[in-house]
Amino acid sequence: MKIATYNVNGVNGRLPVLLKWLKESQPDIVCLQELKAPQDKFPEAEILEAGYHSVWLGQKSWNGVAVLSKLEKPVVSRTDLPGEDEIEASRYLEVKIKDLIIACIYLPNGNPVPGPKFDYKMRWFERLDAHAEMLITSGKKVLIIGDFNVIPTEKDVYKPEKYKNDGLFLPEVRKALENLISQGWTDALRHLYPTETIYTFFDYFRKAYERNAGMRIDHFLLSPEVVPLLKKGEVDKEVRGWEKSSDHCPVWIEIEESK
Repeated sequence: MKIATYNVNGVNGRLPVLLKWLKESQPDIVCLQELKAPQDKFPEAEILEAGYHSVWLGQKSWNGVAVLSKLEKPVVSRTDLPGEDEIEASRYLEVKIKDLIIACIYLPNGNPVPGPKFDYKMRWFERLDAHAEMLITSGKKVLIIGDFNVIPTEKDVYKPEKYKNDGLFLPEVRKALENLISQGWTDALRHLYPTETIYTFFDYFRKAYERNAGMRIDHFLLSPEVVPLLKKGEVDKEVRGWEKSSDHCPVWIEIEESK
């Protein structure tokens, strides 16, 4: 079973890119972030024609998350994290597909720092941490997937010294991710490739993609029940070079299906 995450940076404006990638890569399940489309403007018909059922949480102008599935229609279990989201942002969508619980997330960016956006990011992280602890103690097969807007370590970014004051790389942000993972989650790509340079995002400026000057901010966190099923994982880096592509690359893992 191939499970992917892709921050599309505008699902309608980049729909041709998304559909081309779906056709070429053929993932079974996809988590999308940054739809930038209100609920009634999601391209459900086009995605269904491509072979995917979809559920989504839209929002005008910004944010928005969706889960696509070739296997069956995802069953929605949550559309927000517990606790109050004072901004009412569409950033969390939790679904069940077969025996998997999949949480598609778009964690706040947090910039500029300091400021209310960074404070909101850290509060959102606290809510995610609390809910993730409940998920991991359920004993079920759970995956938290998406754009975390966190660079975990210095080896996950080109020239880390440039990001020392960035909301994606501040010590307290990395510590928040560490605390989350310490509940017992496994960072799938680092589990597979402990020492390799892996980037999932390349800025539109300064020819970042051409220079391989990127960062790794799109992640898969696996509960202990999923880790033994993990077979492989990759970044579809070439998609970033397509015309009118997102600044994120699609990222995917393969897991064995339950017997």
